[in-house]
Amino acid sequence: MEGSPPDRQPVRVTILSRPYVLRTAGDPRAVEAAAAAVDELMLAIAAKSPNADSTHIAVLACLHLADKLHLVERDLQGLKERVNRKSEEFSALLDQLIAPPEQS
Repeated sequence: MEGSPPDRQPVRVTILSRPYVLRTAGDPRAVEAAAAAVDELMLAIAAKSPNADSTHIAVLACLHLADKLHLVERDLQGLKERVNRKSEEFSALLDQLIAPPEQS
């Protein structure tokens, strides 16, 4: 049926020793990889804070990931600005190269 949402398939993952069944319309391997990265991060936090409960560990993991996202977004914005500047420079150079010669 046209316009219907794609079928979502279940993906089983384990995060902080807890099993989860997630549903995805995308690549299950991408979901598994994301879950493995979250699990690794949360286990590392748990190892450094053995008395922290899972909610505290999850909040710390979220803050860590939000900080990483912010840094990546800032870097991406900087790259976009550099690309825009270079595009303008190249456009100006091309305009000079293809401009008809001035007649005296």
